[in-house]
Amino acid sequence: MNTFYIRKVKYNIMVWEIVLTTDKGSFTDYGGSSVLGYVACMPSRLVPKFFMDRFFTPDVPVDSEGRAIVAPYALRKVESTLVHAGFDSVAVIPPHRLEKAINQKTKVVGLTVHDPFGLNPVSFKLSMIFGGGPTWTAKYFEEFGEKISKLKSKYNFKVIVGGPGSWELTKENTDWADVIFIGEAEADLPRVVKSIIDGQEVPKVVYGKNPKVNEIPPIINPARLGEVQITRGCPRGCQFCPITPETFRTIPLDVVKKEVEVNMRAGIKRVEFITDDVLLYGSQKLRVNHEAITKLFTETMNMGVDGIWFPHISAPAVRSSPQTVKAMSEIARYNEDRAAAPVVGLESGSEKILSKYMRAKPFPWTPREWKDVILDATAIMNDNYIYPCYTMTIGYPEETNEDVDQSIDLVQSIIDHKLKAWIFPLPVIPMGVSYIRNNPYPVLEKMPTRYWDLLYISWKYDLQITREMIPILTGGIKNKFAQRTVQYMIDKIFDSIEWVFKQLKETQGKYAYTFASINLNNTTGVIKAIYWLFRLAFKPL
Repeated sequence: MNTFYIRKVKYNIMVWEIVLTTDKGSFTDYGGSSVLGYVACMPSRLVPKFFMDRFFTPDVPVDSEGRAIVAPYALRKVESTLVHAGFDSVAVIPPHRLEKAINQKTKVVGLTVHDPFGLNPVSFKLSMIFGGGPTWTAKYFEEFGEKISKLKSKYNFKVIVGGPGSWELTKENTDWADVIFIGEAEADLPRVVKSIIDGQEVPKVVYGKNPKVNEIPPIINPARLGEVQITRGCPRGCQFCPITPETFRTIPLDVVKKEVEVNMRAGIKRVEFITDDVLLYGSQKLRVNHEAITKLFTETMNMGVDGIWFPHISAPAVRSSPQTVKAMSEIARYNEDRAAAPVVGLESGSEKILSKYMRAKPFPWTPREWKDVILDATAIMNDNYIYPCYTMTIGYPEETNEDVDQSIDLVQSIIDHKLKAWIFPLPVIPMGVSYIRNNPYPVLEKMPTRYWDLLYISWKYDLQITREMIPILTGGIKNKFAQRTVQYMIDKIFDSIEWVFKQLKETQGKYAYTFASINLNNTTGVIKAIYWLFRLAFKPL
C-alpha cells in the first residue's frame, strides 16, 4: 500500500485482486433522481457532454482507499457474493478511479452492464426517432472499453462482463472481454472467478444458474439511492422479456431489513425497492399477498427511513387488490409532493398481440378485458399518488395498423379519462435471452405506419403530464442548480419537442433523418450549453 496527499487529505492507494466496476453511464446516482438516467439513452450527439458529466451522470464519491461510497446495487450484490464465497480482496471502484486501483496484482476485473451498445428498447427508440447514432449508454461503454483495454494490456488481468445487458456482447465482438456471464451471479460466478485466478480455461460465454433464496446473501456495503431487492424474477412469462417464469422468488423480510440497515448506516434514509412488480412480494400464482406487502412496508418504514419507492408495479395486480395499493400509499406517506412514478407494462391494446406474446399479462383477467384493467388500475394508482410510466411494445412481425389502432384507442381512453400517466410506445427488441430473440430488429421504414400517430398522441400527452408533475420529477435532486436546469429543460425545451413528434407523425417517421446531422457535442454546442447555464444560474426562482 502506498500513500499520497491531496489538499492535506490522506489517501491510501490500495490494490485488489478482484475489482468490480462499470462505465460512467451506469456508475452514478444520477444526481439523486433515477429518472435522469433515461437521458443517457439519447443519441450522444444531441446531449452535450458537459450536461451529461455534470448533471445526469456525476461521479460518485470515494473513500480514502478509492472505493465507491455508494454503488449500483448489482455491483454490491456481486461484491457480497464473492466475499461470502471466501474472496477477501474485493473492491467496488468507480471508473474515474480505476487507474489507481489496478496493477500487476489484479487478477480479475468484473463489470456489470445495462445497455452497452444502445440496444435496449428506450435507447433503440430514441436513437431511431432522432436520426440514429450511438446513445450515451453506448458512448460511455465505448470510452470505458478503451480504458479497460489499455489497463489490461499493461497488467494482463481477465475481464468478466455480466449484468442485464451482457446479452448485447454476444451480438458484437468485444475482444477485451474474456468471459460474458449471462444470468444470476450467486450460484456460478464464484466458481468462474476461482478458475480464472487458478489459471484455468473458462468458456467465453457462461450461463449462471438461478440460486435459491437462501443462497442470495444481503449486500454488505451501501447501494445508491437506497436500493434494496425484495423480489427477483417475474412469473408472467411475456415472450419479449428476458425474465422467465421459473425465476420468481421473494426475498425474506429479514434479508430486506439487513440491506436497509446497511444503507442507513451510510446515511441513506430513502429506500428504493428493486422488484419487477412490488405487488408480487410474497405472492403465489400471481395472487397479491396483502399481509406480506403491508408488513414489508410497515416494518421498513418503522426502521426510520424517510420513504419507500419502487420501480415497477403491474396493472392487473393493482386492479385485483386496490386495498393493498391504498395501504402501501398510506404507509409510505405519499401525497401530491411525494409520489411514486413506477414503470408499468401497457404493451399493446391489441387482443391478438396480447394473446400471442403475453397471455398471462392481464391475469387474473383475459386479453379481451385489458382495456378495462388498464383504465381501472390507472385510476386506483392516481387516487393513491402513484403515477405510472406506461411502456408499450410495438413492431411485432405480424402487427398491423389495425393492431396499432387498438393501441391508439387504449391510449386515447387514458387521455379522455384525464388520468395521470406517461405513455412510451417502444419498438419491441429481440433481447438475447427472451423467447423472441430470433425475431428481426425493428427498422424505421418497416414500423406500422400508424405507429407514428400513436407516438405523437402519447408524447403530446406525456409533455402535458410532465409539466404538471415537475415537482415530483425533480424533488429528489439535491443540487438546486441542477434542479433548476432540469426544470428549465422540461418547461422550455419541451415546447419544441411536441412539434418534432408532430413532424414525425406527418412524415411517417422520415423527419427523423433531419436530426442525423445535428451535433451539440462540438464547440458551438458547448458554447450554447454554457450560455444557457449562465442564463439559468441568474434566473430567480
